[in-house]
Amino acid sequence: MTATRLAPDKPQGLDDMMIAMDVVDTLRHREDLVRRELNEEGREGELIARLRKIYYDQGIEVADDVLAEGVKALKDSRFVYTPPAAGWKRSLFTCWVKRQTYGRRLGIALAMVAAVWAAYYGLVTRPALMNAERARIEITATLPKQLRQTYADVMGLAPTDEAARQKAAALLADGERAVRAADRIAVSKITADLGALRDELASEYTLNIVSRPGESSGVWRRPPGGGPARNFYLIVEPVASDGRKLSIPVRNEETGTVERVSKFGVRVPEATYEAVARDKRDDGIIQKYLFGVKRRGVLAIDYQMPFSGGFITRW
Repeated sequence: MTATRLAPDKPQGLDDMMIAMDVVDTLRHREDLVRRELNEEGREGELIARLRKIYYDQGIEVADDVLAEGVKALKDSRFVYTPPAAGWKRSLFTCWVKRQTYGRRLGIALAMVAAVWAAYYGLVTRPALMNAERARIEITATLPKQLRQTYADVMGLAPTDEAARQKAAALLADGERAVRAADRIAVSKITADLGALRDELASEYTLNIVSRPGESSGVWRRPPGGGPARNFYLIVEPVASDGRKLSIPVRNEETGTVERVSKFGVRVPEATYEAVARDKRDDGIIQKYLFGVKRRGVLAIDYQMPFSGGFITRW
């Protein structure tokens, strides 16, 4: 590009190509001028004149042929950068150029994904896996072992009580079926029932008729279905050999529910009820208070008085 700066000496020379590029750049920054002049036929000369004045005002003298070359270059888009068409190569080159930026973003995204995965694994997946493994061990090893051990305890306590042994065998069979079905709840309940049977066999106590001031020793009730008949009950309490009052499970014949109680009523014939009442009226103390004996290793109570076979837990 060749140019001459207006100064006391001769104009300063510039390379023709450089000045042409500068002309193109000047034209780009004056788009209104370009649109107005280039879009009208025969106005190229006026555009060159305007350019000459622009450079003159900057103290630069540019030859007309250089200005004309710059205008032609603008028309031909000679110095305009045209980006390559979109495609996989362009995308690949763009990623390579911006690899540091993309790398940081990718690293942050991966770190966030890893943090979320770790939190989910620690809070959800791992506890679920541990619970599943505990459940598997429980149903395949722990519960079956407890079931069979409790059954063995029952059989050891009841060498002669056939009723207890048959009941234990039936419970064991039910428990084994529940183990094969992986029914943890059923196995646990059956094991608990065997445990209650074991505890009942191991217990020993006497059933004493309550004979304390202010407490009833007997009551009578109308049957739940109504009618003129009466049911007579003596109030008894289980007492251990060391004098401790015990609580035992008792089925209430009026409600059908089993409750653990320390006192309950046993149904007896009217004659037995009246005999105990006379005993108490003599001096306020029941002399014959022993109603039954429960011995270790057997389920049945050895009743010392006539017993009609029913209980109540509330009166």
